Amino acid sequence: MSDDDDAPALSADTLAILQEFYSENHGLTGPDRFTVGEVEEDWRMSQFWYSDETATRLAEELTHTQTPPDLKAPRRSVACVCAPSVYQKLKQGSVLGSDRVAAVVLEFDRRFAAYGTDFVFYDYNEPLALDGAAARSFDVVLADPPYLSEECLSKVSQTVKHLSKGKVLLCTGAVMEKLAGALLGVQVCGFLPQHNRNLSNDFRCFVNYPSRLLDAATPPRV
Repeated sequence: MSDDDDAPALSADTLAILQEFYSENHGLTGPDRFTVGEVEEDWRMSQFWYSDETATRLAEELTHTQTPPDLKAPRRSVACVCAPSVYQKLKQGSVLGSDRVAAVVLEFDRRFAAYGTDFVFYDYNEPLALDGAAARSFDVVLADPPYLSEECLSKVSQTVKHLSKGKVLLCTGAVMEKLAGALLGVQVCGFLPQHNRNLSNDFRCFVNYPSRLLDAATPPRV
């Protein structure tokens, strides 16, 4: 992400134009537009999409944070910060109960403007420049900081605390465990998220609430 690329507030008209442009030029139309990987990874923005199994597991977690899941729970709001593949999985409708989830995706990559009002432009260098995303408005916030650095996690944590009503699901490198605990009060889970591309870093999930992910096993790699 570029430090000199400001994060302007997008008007409704501008967002509509962006949505039309990206839908026409990036193929994000039709029933496949929410397929994980439909938008190709861009390594220049440190993008590494989750495997389909991991995206499904995390979407299930966002849909049902209770243990066991309460299918009669009221509609919930979810923010996916730098985690578009989980947002896509929620929108596919393949996860039980996801039709009762109102999800938004916060992303620096404006290709995701094709998702209309669900898209919030996000530059972690401006952690509180969140046009269209109100404070304390999300039941669960999932964040996947794009870089393994103290600066990046610290700034993303500001965003998470601003948005969340309480529940936080963080995905980042294992080396960030101590800092993540200090910033967000999270603890490491047994569940090991996988990516479509093998990453050299030991990647983990962290939560600040009782979760099925705490003692969960690693998903199979296909």
